[in-house]
Amino acid sequence: MALHTDIPTRPELERLLTATADHCVSIYLPTHRVTQETHQDRLVLRDLTRQAVEQLEAAGADADAVADIEANLVHLAEGDDEGDDPAVEEFWANQAESLAIFASPGRFETHRLPNHLTAMVEVSDRFHITPLLRAVTFPHAAWILALSQGAVRLLEVGPSGAPVEVRVEDLPKDAWQSSGNKVVRAREGAYARRVDTALRTVLTGSDLPLILAASQPMAALYRSVNTYPHLVAEREHGNPETSTDAELADAARTILDEVYADQVAELAERFGDLSGQGRTATDASDLARLSTLGAVDTLLVDIDASVPGTIDDIGAVTLADAEGAGNYGVTDEIARRVLLAGGRVLAVRAEDIPQGGPLAGLLRFVV
Repeated sequence: MALHTDIPTRPELERLLTATADHCVSIYLPTHRVTQETHQDRLVLRDLTRQAVEQLEAAGADADAVADIEANLVHLAEGDDEGDDPAVEEFWANQAESLAIFASPGRFETHRLPNHLTAMVEVSDRFHITPLLRAVTFPHAAWILALSQGAVRLLEVGPSGAPVEVRVEDLPKDAWQSSGNKVVRAREGAYARRVDTALRTVLTGSDLPLILAASQPMAALYRSVNTYPHLVAEREHGNPETSTDAELADAARTILDEVYADQVAELAERFGDLSGQGRTATDASDLARLSTLGAVDTLLVDIDASVPGTIDDIGAVTLADAEGAGNYGVTDEIARRVLLAGGRVLAVRAEDIPQGGPLAGLLRFVV
Protein backbone atom coordinates (compact mmCIF):
# COMPACT_ATOMS: atom_id res chain seq x y z
CA MET A 1 0.00 0.00 0.00
CA ALA A 2 1.39 3.39 -1.00
CA LEU A 3 2.80 5.75 1.58
CA HIS A 4 0.93 9.00 0.98
CA THR A 5 3.07 11.81 2.38
CA ASP A 6 3.14 15.57 2.00
CA ILE A 7 6.17 16.60 4.02
CA PRO A 8 6.33 20.42 4.06
CA THR A 9 8.77 22.08 1.73
CA ARG A 10 11.15 24.71 3.09
CA PRO A 11 8.81 27.60 2.08
CA GLU A 12 5.83 25.80 3.64
CA LEU A 13 7.83 25.18 6.80
CA GLU A 14 8.85 28.84 6.98
CA ARG A 15 5.20 29.90 6.69
CA LEU A 16 4.39 27.67 9.66
CA LEU A 17 7.35 29.04 11.58
CA THR A 18 6.33 32.65 11.06
CA ALA A 19 2.59 32.16 11.58
CA THR A 20 1.22 33.72 14.75
CA ALA A 21 -2.30 34.24 16.04
CA ASP A 22 -3.96 34.64 19.39
CA HIS A 23 -4.70 30.92 19.34
CA CYS A 24 -2.94 28.26 17.26
CA VAL A 25 -3.70 24.55 17.62
CA SER A 26 -1.12 21.91 16.69
CA ILE A 27 -2.20 18.26 16.66
CA TYR A 28 -0.12 15.17 15.95
CA LEU A 29 -1.42 11.61 15.82
CA PRO A 30 -0.19 8.26 14.53
CA THR A 31 -2.25 6.90 11.62
CA HIS A 32 -2.82 3.65 9.76
CA ARG A 33 -2.36 3.05 6.06
CA VAL A 34 -5.06 0.36 5.99
CA THR A 35 -8.37 2.11 5.32
CA GLN A 36 -10.35 -0.22 7.59
CA GLU A 37 -8.15 0.79 10.54
CA THR A 38 -8.38 4.57 10.10
CA HIS A 39 -11.67 4.62 12.03
CA GLN A 40 -9.68 4.44 15.27
CA ASP A 41 -7.46 7.29 14.05
CA ARG A 42 -10.54 9.43 13.58
CA LEU A 43 -11.65 8.59 17.12
CA VAL A 44 -8.25 9.73 18.40
CA LEU A 45 -8.63 12.98 16.45
CA ARG A 46 -12.06 13.57 18.01
CA ASP A 47 -10.53 13.18 21.46
CA LEU A 48 -7.62 15.50 20.62
CA THR A 49 -10.14 18.01 19.26
CA ARG A 50 -11.99 17.90 22.57
CA GLN A 51 -8.74 18.55 24.42
CA ALA A 52 -7.89 21.47 22.11
CA VAL A 53 -11.30 23.06 22.65
CA GLU A 54 -10.97 22.68 26.42
CA GLN A 55 -7.55 24.37 26.35
CA LEU A 56 -8.84 27.18 24.14
CA GLU A 57 -11.80 27.83 26.40
CA ALA A 58 -9.59 27.71 29.50
CA ALA A 59 -7.34 30.32 27.89
CA GLY A 60 -10.34 32.61 27.32
CA ALA A 61 -10.33 32.31 23.53
CA ASP A 62 -13.03 34.16 21.62
CA ALA A 63 -16.07 31.94 21.05
CA ASP A 64 -16.02 32.54 17.29
CA ALA A 65 -12.33 31.55 17.10
CA VAL A 66 -13.01 28.36 19.04
CA ALA A 67 -15.98 27.55 16.82
CA ASP A 68 -13.91 28.07 13.64
CA ILE A 69 -11.11 25.80 14.80
CA GLU A 70 -13.46 23.16 16.18
CA ALA A 71 -15.58 23.08 13.01
CA ASN A 72 -12.57 22.35 10.80
CA LEU A 73 -11.26 19.63 13.11
CA VAL A 74 -14.66 17.97 13.50
CA HIS A 75 -15.22 18.05 9.75
CA LEU A 76 -11.89 16.31 9.16
CA ALA A 77 -12.74 13.65 11.73
CA GLU A 78 -16.40 13.11 10.86
CA GLY A 79 -17.19 14.57 7.44
CA ASP A 80 -20.46 16.38 6.74
CA ASP A 81 -23.49 16.34 9.04
CA GLU A 82 -25.64 14.89 6.24
CA GLY A 83 -23.28 12.02 5.50
CA ASP A 84 -19.79 11.14 4.54
CA ASP A 85 -17.82 13.77 2.64
CA PRO A 86 -16.09 12.02 -0.32
CA ALA A 87 -13.05 14.30 0.02
CA VAL A 88 -12.70 13.45 3.71
CA GLU A 89 -13.12 9.72 3.03
CA GLU A 90 -10.47 9.87 0.32
CA PHE A 91 -8.15 11.73 2.67
CA TRP A 92 -8.40 9.02 5.34
CA ALA A 93 -7.99 6.29 2.74
CA ASN A 94 -4.58 7.69 1.83
CA GLN A 95 -2.54 7.98 4.99
CA ALA A 96 1.08 7.59 6.03
CA GLU A 97 2.48 6.86 9.52
CA SER A 98 1.41 10.09 11.25
CA LEU A 99 -0.72 13.15 10.67
CA ALA A 100 0.10 16.74 11.63
CA ILE A 101 -2.72 19.31 11.78
CA PHE A 102 -2.30 23.06 12.21
CA ALA A 103 -5.39 25.15 12.88
CA SER A 104 -6.07 28.76 13.77
CA PRO A 105 -8.97 31.10 12.91
CA GLY A 106 -9.08 31.28 9.12
CA ARG A 107 -6.28 28.73 8.68
CA PHE A 108 -6.27 24.94 8.49
CA GLU A 109 -3.66 22.61 7.00
CA THR A 110 -2.56 19.01 7.30
CA HIS A 111 0.64 17.10 6.57
CA ARG A 112 0.89 13.32 6.29
CA LEU A 113 4.25 12.21 7.63
CA PRO A 114 6.35 9.04 7.19
CA ASN A 115 7.44 8.94 10.85
CA HIS A 116 5.57 7.37 13.74
CA LEU A 117 4.77 10.21 16.16
CA THR A 118 3.07 10.28 19.53
CA ALA A 119 -0.47 11.67 19.77
CA MET A 120 -0.46 15.17 21.24
CA VAL A 121 -2.17 18.55 21.14
CA GLU A 122 -0.58 21.97 21.77
CA VAL A 123 -2.36 25.33 22.04
CA SER A 124 -0.35 28.54 21.92
CA ASP A 125 0.10 31.75 19.95
CA ARG A 126 2.22 29.88 17.38
CA PHE A 127 2.42 26.37 15.98
CA HIS A 128 4.37 23.56 17.65
CA ILE A 129 6.81 22.34 15.00
CA THR A 130 9.43 20.15 16.70
CA PRO A 131 7.67 16.80 15.96
CA LEU A 132 7.20 17.94 12.36
CA LEU A 133 10.93 18.51 12.08
CA ARG A 134 11.52 14.80 12.67
CA ALA A 135 9.97 14.10 9.26
CA VAL A 136 12.07 16.83 7.67
CA THR A 137 15.21 15.58 9.45
CA PHE A 138 14.88 11.82 9.00
CA PRO A 139 11.89 10.94 6.82
CA HIS A 140 12.49 7.15 7.02
CA ALA A 141 11.39 6.91 3.43
CA ALA A 142 13.43 6.38 0.31
CA TRP A 143 13.55 5.47 -3.33
CA ILE A 144 15.07 2.13 -4.34
CA LEU A 145 16.49 1.72 -7.81
CA ALA A 146 16.61 -2.01 -8.56
CA LEU A 147 18.93 -2.18 -11.55
CA SER A 148 20.32 -5.10 -13.53
CA GLN A 149 20.97 -5.89 -17.19
CA GLY A 150 17.74 -7.84 -17.37
CA ALA A 151 15.35 -5.41 -15.65
CA VAL A 152 14.99 -2.07 -13.90
CA ARG A 153 12.34 -0.72 -11.54
CA LEU A 154 11.91 2.16 -9.12
CA LEU A 155 10.36 1.46 -5.72
CA GLU A 156 9.10 3.81 -3.03
CA VAL A 157 9.53 2.55 0.52
CA GLY A 158 8.29 3.91 3.83
CA PRO A 159 9.04 3.04 7.47
CA SER A 160 6.79 -0.03 7.25
CA GLY A 161 4.55 -1.90 4.89
CA ALA A 162 5.09 -3.13 1.37
CA PRO A 163 7.09 -1.03 -1.10
CA VAL A 164 5.32 0.45 -4.09
CA GLU A 165 6.63 0.24 -7.64
CA VAL A 166 6.58 3.67 -9.25
CA ARG A 167 5.76 4.06 -12.93
CA VAL A 168 8.52 6.01 -14.70
CA GLU A 169 7.88 7.27 -18.20
CA ASP A 170 10.55 6.33 -20.77
CA LEU A 171 12.35 4.02 -18.33
CA PRO A 172 14.06 1.33 -20.45
CA LYS A 173 12.80 -2.18 -19.91
CA ASP A 174 16.29 -3.67 -19.77
CA ALA A 175 19.81 -3.27 -21.18
CA TRP A 176 18.90 -5.05 -24.38
CA GLN A 177 16.95 -2.06 -25.56
CA SER A 178 20.13 -0.05 -25.91
CA SER A 179 22.62 -2.77 -26.72
CA GLY A 180 21.02 -5.10 -29.20
CA ASN A 181 21.77 -8.77 -28.66
CA LYS A 182 25.13 -8.25 -27.00
CA VAL A 183 25.83 -6.45 -23.76
CA VAL A 184 29.23 -4.86 -23.36
CA ARG A 185 30.53 -2.23 -20.92
CA ALA A 186 30.00 0.74 -23.23
CA ARG A 187 26.43 -0.33 -23.91
CA GLU A 188 25.85 -0.80 -20.19
CA GLY A 189 27.00 2.78 -19.70
CA ALA A 190 24.46 3.99 -22.25
CA TYR A 191 21.77 1.93 -20.50
CA ALA A 192 22.69 3.48 -17.14
CA ARG A 193 22.50 6.98 -18.62
CA ARG A 194 19.04 6.27 -20.07
CA VAL A 195 17.86 5.10 -16.67
CA ASP A 196 19.25 8.22 -14.98
CA THR A 197 17.58 10.48 -17.55
CA ALA A 198 14.20 8.78 -17.16
CA LEU A 199 14.33 8.99 -13.35
CA ARG A 200 14.64 12.77 -13.44
CA THR A 201 10.93 13.08 -14.28
CA VAL A 202 10.09 11.46 -10.92
CA LEU A 203 12.99 12.44 -8.67
CA THR A 204 13.34 16.12 -9.57
CA GLY A 205 12.33 18.14 -6.53
CA SER A 206 12.57 15.20 -4.15
CA ASP A 207 15.09 15.09 -1.32
CA LEU A 208 14.50 11.48 -0.30
CA PRO A 209 17.55 9.20 -0.38
CA LEU A 210 17.97 7.00 -3.45
CA ILE A 211 19.27 3.54 -2.57
CA LEU A 212 20.86 1.56 -5.38
CA ALA A 213 20.28 -2.19 -5.50
CA ALA A 214 22.61 -3.46 -8.21
CA SER A 215 25.48 -5.87 -8.64
CA GLN A 216 28.87 -4.94 -10.04
CA PRO A 217 29.82 -3.69 -12.56
CA MET A 218 26.34 -2.22 -13.11
CA ALA A 219 26.39 -0.46 -9.73
CA ALA A 220 29.66 1.33 -10.48
CA LEU A 221 28.49 2.26 -13.97
CA TYR A 222 25.29 3.80 -12.66
CA ARG A 223 27.08 5.74 -9.95
CA SER A 224 29.40 7.19 -12.58
CA VAL A 225 26.49 8.73 -14.52
CA ASN A 226 24.01 9.47 -11.71
CA THR A 227 22.76 13.07 -11.49
CA TYR A 228 20.44 12.73 -8.47
CA PRO A 229 22.12 14.53 -5.54
CA HIS A 230 20.74 12.24 -2.84
CA LEU A 231 22.13 8.90 -4.03
CA VAL A 232 23.24 7.00 -0.92
CA ALA A 233 26.91 6.08 -0.72
CA GLU A 234 27.82 2.49 -1.47
CA ARG A 235 26.36 -0.01 1.00
CA GLU A 236 25.54 -3.68 0.88
CA HIS A 237 22.13 -4.37 -0.65
CA GLY A 238 20.24 -7.30 -2.10
CA ASN A 239 20.61 -8.50 -5.67
CA PRO A 240 17.59 -7.14 -7.58
CA GLU A 241 17.45 -10.27 -9.75
CA THR A 242 17.18 -12.67 -6.82
CA SER A 243 15.49 -10.50 -4.15
CA THR A 244 11.79 -9.73 -3.85
CA ASP A 245 10.59 -6.14 -3.50
CA ALA A 246 9.82 -6.82 0.16
CA GLU A 247 13.37 -8.06 0.75
CA LEU A 248 14.79 -5.01 -1.00
CA ALA A 249 12.61 -2.77 1.19
CA ASP A 250 13.76 -4.47 4.40
CA ALA A 251 17.39 -4.04 3.34
CA ALA A 252 16.74 -0.39 2.43
CA ARG A 253 15.30 0.35 5.89
CA THR A 254 18.42 -1.08 7.48
CA ILE A 255 20.54 1.12 5.21
CA LEU A 256 18.46 4.20 6.14
CA ASP A 257 19.00 3.48 9.83
CA GLU A 258 22.75 3.24 9.16
CA VAL A 259 22.77 6.47 7.16
CA TYR A 260 20.93 8.38 9.89
CA ALA A 261 23.12 6.87 12.61
CA ASP A 262 26.20 7.98 10.67
CA GLN A 263 24.83 11.52 10.37
CA VAL A 264 24.18 11.74 14.11
CA ALA A 265 27.59 10.23 14.91
CA GLU A 266 29.33 12.73 12.64
CA LEU A 267 27.53 15.60 14.38
CA ALA A 268 28.48 14.22 17.80
CA GLU A 269 32.12 14.06 16.71
CA ARG A 270 31.93 17.59 15.34
CA PHE A 271 30.31 18.73 18.57
CA GLY A 272 33.27 17.34 20.49
CA ASP A 273 35.76 19.09 18.21
CA LEU A 274 33.96 22.45 18.46
CA SER A 275 33.55 22.19 22.23
CA GLY A 276 37.28 22.77 22.62
CA GLN A 277 36.90 25.97 20.60
CA GLY A 278 34.03 27.37 22.66
CA ARG A 279 31.59 26.88 19.79
CA THR A 280 28.96 24.66 21.41
CA ALA A 281 26.14 25.16 23.90
CA THR A 282 23.68 22.90 25.68
CA ASP A 283 22.00 25.20 28.20
CA ALA A 284 18.52 26.28 27.09
CA SER A 285 19.00 29.84 28.33
CA ASP A 286 22.27 30.17 26.42
CA LEU A 287 20.77 28.68 23.27
CA ALA A 288 17.76 30.99 23.50
CA ARG A 289 20.07 34.00 23.46
CA LEU A 290 22.39 32.54 20.82
CA SER A 291 19.54 31.56 18.50
CA THR A 292 18.18 35.10 18.76
CA LEU A 293 21.60 36.43 17.71
CA GLY A 294 21.70 34.02 14.75
CA ALA A 295 24.80 32.33 16.15
CA VAL A 296 23.55 28.72 16.00
CA ASP A 297 24.61 26.81 12.89
CA THR A 298 23.15 23.41 13.82
CA LEU A 299 20.72 22.52 16.60
CA LEU A 300 19.91 19.04 17.85
CA VAL A 301 16.62 18.94 19.74
CA ASP A 302 14.98 16.05 21.57
CA ILE A 303 11.78 15.28 19.69
CA ASP A 304 9.97 14.34 22.92
CA ALA A 305 11.34 17.05 25.20
CA SER A 306 9.28 19.99 26.34
CA VAL A 307 10.46 22.91 28.46
CA PRO A 308 7.40 25.07 29.25
CA GLY A 309 8.02 28.79 29.02
CA THR A 310 8.59 31.73 26.72
CA ILE A 311 11.51 33.64 25.17
CA ASP A 312 11.41 37.40 24.73
CA ASP A 313 12.73 39.44 21.80
CA ILE A 314 16.28 39.59 23.17
CA GLY A 315 16.44 35.89 24.02
CA ALA A 316 15.69 35.94 27.73
CA VAL A 317 13.87 32.82 28.98
CA THR A 318 10.94 32.80 31.37
CA LEU A 319 10.14 29.27 32.52
CA ALA A 320 6.63 28.11 33.34
CA ASP A 321 5.49 25.52 35.87
CA ALA A 322 3.50 23.55 33.31
CA GLU A 323 2.49 23.53 29.67
CA GLY A 324 -0.54 25.56 28.69
CA ALA A 325 -2.02 27.92 26.16
CA GLY A 326 -0.13 30.80 27.76
CA ASN A 327 3.29 29.45 26.78
CA TYR A 328 4.66 27.83 23.64
CA GLY A 329 7.67 25.84 24.85
CA VAL A 330 11.29 26.97 25.02
CA THR A 331 12.81 24.16 22.94
CA ASP A 332 10.30 24.65 20.14
CA GLU A 333 10.90 28.40 20.04
CA ILE A 334 14.69 27.96 19.96
CA ALA A 335 14.31 25.58 17.00
CA ARG A 336 12.07 28.12 15.28
CA ARG A 337 14.62 30.93 15.71
CA VAL A 338 17.50 28.78 14.46
CA LEU A 339 15.58 27.85 11.30
CA LEU A 340 14.51 31.42 10.60
CA ALA A 341 18.15 32.51 10.92
CA GLY A 342 19.15 30.01 8.23
CA GLY A 343 20.42 27.34 10.62
CA ARG A 344 19.86 23.60 10.53
CA VAL A 345 17.67 21.79 13.06
CA LEU A 346 17.72 18.04 13.59
CA ALA A 347 14.91 16.56 15.68
CA VAL A 348 16.42 13.43 17.23
CA ARG A 349 15.88 10.98 20.08
CA ALA A 350 17.09 11.81 23.58
CA GLU A 351 20.02 9.40 23.40
CA ASP A 352 21.39 11.24 20.36
CA ILE A 353 21.78 14.60 22.16
CA PRO A 354 25.38 15.31 23.29
CA GLN A 355 25.71 15.65 27.08
CA GLY A 356 22.21 14.30 27.67
CA GLY A 357 20.10 17.48 27.67
CA PRO A 358 17.07 18.38 25.56
CA LEU A 359 19.18 20.60 23.26
CA ALA A 360 22.67 20.89 21.85
CA GLY A 361 23.91 23.62 19.53
CA LEU A 362 26.92 23.94 17.24
CA LEU A 363 27.78 27.61 16.84
CA ARG A 364 28.86 29.60 13.81
CA PHE A 365 31.29 31.62 15.87
CA VAL A 366 32.43 32.16 19.46
CA VAL A 367 30.07 34.45 21.37
